[in-house]
Amino acid sequence: MFCRINGIGLNGLNAYPVDVEVEMSRGLERFDIVGLADAAVRESRERIKSAFRSSGIKFPGASTVINLAPADVKKSGSTHDLPIAVAILDALGEIPSDIGDAAFVGELSLGGEVRSVNGVLPMTIMAQKNGVKRIFVPKDNAFEASVVAGIEVYGVGTLAELHRHLGGITPISPTPQYVPKPDSYSDRLDFSDVKGQAFAKRALEVAACGGHNVIMIGAPGSGKSMLAKRIPSILPTMTFEESIETTNVYSIAGMIDKDEPLIVRRPFRSPHHTVSTAGLTGGGSVPKPGEISLAHNGLLFLDELAEFNRQTLEVLRQPVEDQKVTISRAAGSVSYPCSVMLVAAMNPCPCGYYGHPTKKCVCTQRQVSQYLSKISGPLLDRFDLHIEIAPVAYENLSSDIKEEPSAVIRERVQRAREIQNERFSGTGISCNARITPDILRDVCRLTDGANALLKDVFDRLGLSARAYDKILKVARTVADMDGAADIDRQHISQAVRYRTLDRKFWVNE
Repeated sequence: MFCRINGIGLNGLNAYPVDVEVEMSRGLERFDIVGLADAAVRESRERIKSAFRSSGIKFPGASTVINLAPADVKKSGSTHDLPIAVAILDALGEIPSDIGDAAFVGELSLGGEVRSVNGVLPMTIMAQKNGVKRIFVPKDNAFEASVVAGIEVYGVGTLAELHRHLGGITPISPTPQYVPKPDSYSDRLDFSDVKGQAFAKRALEVAACGGHNVIMIGAPGSGKSMLAKRIPSILPTMTFEESIETTNVYSIAGMIDKDEPLIVRRPFRSPHHTVSTAGLTGGGSVPKPGEISLAHNGLLFLDELAEFNRQTLEVLRQPVEDQKVTISRAAGSVSYPCSVMLVAAMNPCPCGYYGHPTKKCVCTQRQVSQYLSKISGPLLDRFDLHIEIAPVAYENLSSDIKEEPSAVIRERVQRAREIQNERFSGTGISCNARITPDILRDVCRLTDGANALLKDVFDRLGLSARAYDKILKVARTVADMDGAADIDRQHISQAVRYRTLDRKFWVNE
């Protein structure tokens, strides 16, 4: 007896169809799985046998061979348990209805329960694109899979429950499609809590409008972390495509909220400075997403930047530029997206008071140089905006004047981002910070005055080609905030003010 069932495999974020083929014949009882299966897949033999017994289903006393096609692609994980079990049931004649339009995903326990697995969302998206009409997933994953339109999702609790459904005895009701709630900002830290710091607030608003990377340097207690933690309250609303992309990453990592499976709030990740390279960029024998991928379409905040391991920081250079991180292992490589707004904060020296207007720095010039040299020039060049956070004056701290709330700033950010969404529609570019070199000149048109100023700045400061491009992109964002079609002199001037801090602190490096 031969039959075939639709399964799904997963390699990183890439889901692919797997044909689960079963051939049963007379002979000594044996159960073999072929098709480049790893240890977790081969171990499914014992899980499936026990699940059959626990569910009151007689396991066939015959020679059974399971083939997972395509045979030249490595199969890993426990997601193939359920389709293998269904294929055996079909071969036994236990399923009278046609299930050629259905796919199955899930892990079986020894007691016959169907356990949740990671990566259900990308697998469901792939199934829907391949014309699958129904997908059977673990009950705990059904809400997550229901995010995808155009496919019926059935949550399965046990193998016996699925057996009765496929046999037409006790039907399982499909899971209603999930409708996400709009994002709520009421529980977030607000910019109205920050006294003074008008220059820094303006710079962070520009960064939020264009998705630009920011580094903040200032003395302890000047408000660097306070400002950074409030940036999520002014970030623009996620598009549906961005929500799906981000949720895919969290699905792979097994970090989906069962009650709200679709991520509609831009992620904010703030790893400790002791994080390992694998923890930051991703890794493991079966590569999992790291912090930079978990911040995809959101914000990655690195506090106390100079305290991070230098090698760990240097690994960020290419992912930040390419918006993806590739993890290679002997068995192959996987890529995860990491289009993030990178925000970093650091002190200017070990004691923190180098350049402070009132407090004396106790560090030697050598100590200051060694401290700053932990941040390499190429990494520093990846930051679009360099902001010095000055100490807050007593008059500002004690003032009763209410500061501008995040809601008002977010409205301006949203308007600027909508201009960019319209400009880049159909290009795959999400914001000004992601403008590609081939369209940079067309998008960032300069007036004669702006061009003359930029030429003068470039020659006097000795800027790199990357710094030149980043000034153009930041100026484009400032022009969008002003509603200007072309970049004028004042837009270049403001962008340059956010790009000169390295000349103050790293001048001797």
